Amino acid sequence: MIRLTLDKYIDSRGITRYELAKRTGIRFQILDKYYKNKVVRYDSYVLDKICAALSCRIDDIMEYSE
Repeated sequence: MIRLTLDKYIDSRGITRYELAKRTGIRFQILDKYYKNKVVRYDSYVLDKICAALSCRIDDIMEYSE
C-alpha cells in the first residue's frame, strides 16, 4: 500500500497548505487531497512540483507498506 505522508512532512516544517500552493502554483484543492491522502491516482507532475518546492525526495512524502 502506498501512503502519502505530505501532511507530516509540511507540518514538521511549519509550512501551510496555502503556502505550498503558492510555491508550486497548484490549486489548494488539489494539494488538500494530497495532504489528506485522498488521492486515487498520483499525478507525477504534481509530485514533481511538490518535491521541487520543498527541496525533498519522493520518499520523504510517500511511504510503502505491505
